[in-house]
Amino acid sequence: MIRKGVTESFGAAVSCLNTSHLTDEVIRRSKRMILDTLGVGLLGTNTPVFNIVLQSSQRQQALENSKVWGRPGVSLPPQYAAFVNGVAVHSMDFDDTWHPATHPSGAVLPALLALAETLPTKPSGLELLLAFNVGMEVQGRLMRFSKEAHNIPKRFHPPAVVGVMGSAAASAKLLGLPAAQSVAALAIACSSAGAPMANAATQTKPLHMGNAARGGLEASQLALLGLEGNTQILDLASGFGAFYPDYIPRPLAEVTPTSQYRWVLEDQNIAQKRFPAHLGMHWVADAAIEARATFLNKYPNADLSQIKKITLRVPSSRYVDCPFPVSEHQARHSFQFNCCTALLDGQVTVESFSKSQMNRSALKDMLLKVELENPQDNHSSFEKMYCEIAVETTQGEMFNARCNTFYGHWRKPLSHEDLVKKFRANASTVLTPDVVDGIIYTVDRLDTNQDCSMLWSYMHFNKHMIHRHERRYSALA
Repeated sequence: MIRKGVTESFGAAVSCLNTSHLTDEVIRRSKRMILDTLGVGLLGTNTPVFNIVLQSSQRQQALENSKVWGRPGVSLPPQYAAFVNGVAVHSMDFDDTWHPATHPSGAVLPALLALAETLPTKPSGLELLLAFNVGMEVQGRLMRFSKEAHNIPKRFHPPAVVGVMGSAAASAKLLGLPAAQSVAALAIACSSAGAPMANAATQTKPLHMGNAARGGLEASQLALLGLEGNTQILDLASGFGAFYPDYIPRPLAEVTPTSQYRWVLEDQNIAQKRFPAHLGMHWVADAAIEARATFLNKYPNADLSQIKKITLRVPSSRYVDCPFPVSEHQARHSFQFNCCTALLDGQVTVESFSKSQMNRSALKDMLLKVELENPQDNHSSFEKMYCEIAVETTQGEMFNARCNTFYGHWRKPLSHEDLVKKFRANASTVLTPDVVDGIIYTVDRLDTNQDCSMLWSYMHFNKHMIHRHERRYSALA
């Protein structure tokens, strides 16, 4: 047998994987990811960046349309629905994180739901789960071809690199593309990949996720129509390897309809966040909360203004070292801000990033007291990093704490109860309790549901808006 090249092996896997390859653990984990992604996406429909991209996308027109989350009566061409819904997912940096570092779900799920709505035969829940996991698998495998990808990114934002490839693979699976067209979808998607880390901590960063969802969906649709690309796109240093200087790709094991398959998601769980900020902030928050508790246990009535100096020992990462954030997006990427918020309030929440909370004089005064240290053994990796905090009072006392693994990390995942609680809190900002319950019920039974169309119907509601007749936007509207 002639050994397949890397790209050929990926195309074959995308085409050949079927629902019988899904394991109970992969189904369980992916349902958690889907529920969490839908919740943070609904919350994200309240943000300014979502409203801006929605307004821009409403200039488009098409014969086929898909629903916009949280906007009753508003539909867009499927690739633009994938775009705006993908932006919603990442608009507050509240979506899941994987290792090697990326946000895997937000690039895939919006594309799949937008595509599924337009198909003449609606997919079953199990078929949706299969396509979702194919998108996860392609991302996970590609990131394992580079050691650089295991670290906190410095050059490219990972969802814009591997996310668009996952979206293309997932969409190709849902469309039922054969191996050759699946290869074409990956090649086309690769030409839409890449976004610079310089736009982290800005309103543009969520567009990376929306563009990945849209680019992958468009790539699979173009492949379906016969467009072709380089059939060795994953093999070449000038192909996908252009994004990683240490890229060493390897072919996937052959997949047959009856063979067992070991998914990356089985071996590498997902981190799901308790508050909307860059993942590194969660180590800082947990360490600060512990130090605060120790301080207040000794001095229950103490004034936190007695703190003289705060030392944070964290990995070196320029884009999350933001001493004095002036926007909510900078605050979500600031070791200092999240440390001080946790010390003052004993928690970090959605409301922590509001203007009123950011402009507190107590917070601004405390930010002046924070110093960062970057120990050599504290690696810029979500698998290896830690946070130490040393709080010194005006009386010279020291209160120390260390977080090696925060609650929500893949080594310490959220309980099912806490994940559902997070979803309810997020989704309830947009949906009524009965619709929230409907989504939970539908996702929980996704693997046995023969018709998952209720999922995107639920996501279309908004308790603050009167449902109007379906509006489809044209360039003249």
